[in-house]
Amino acid sequence: VLTDPVVPCGQILALHLSLPSVFFLRGLPCSFDLQATQCPDPPSYVPRTFTDNSDRMSFIQRVENLLLKSAESFLCNFAYSPFELLASEVLHRAVTMEELLSHGSIWLKRMDFVFEYPMPVMPNMVFIGGINCGRKK
Repeated sequence: VLTDPVVPCGQILALHLSLPSVFFLRGLPCSFDLQATQCPDPPSYVPRTFTDNSDRMSFIQRVENLLLKSAESFLCNFAYSPFELLASEVLHRAVTMEELLSHGSIWLKRMDFVFEYPMPVMPNMVFIGGINCGRKK
């Protein structure tokens, strides 16, 4: 099943039918993609999205990063709880978002380290960042 994990209905269907899933995404809110694949994501070193921090942060920026990560966690658990309830009903067991997304076979990520912060990734993550680039005139 080729699906976008931002709305995990495709992944719920894939798990229900015991099919492999391929995720096609740019990134997930709250770093669910990194949590599901167990990539290291320390808030003191990896800048949060929308902070405009670089990989060389001051102490205050690191504290800000940590606070944003904490707020992200709370807000995303609230926002994704309906999908956790849906998955629990369909799969007949308690399911979290991390567990739901951890069954992804391949992650096709539309990002490139030229524009993003370099980070460690798992072997099933493939970067396809050049597909959105236009031809130079």
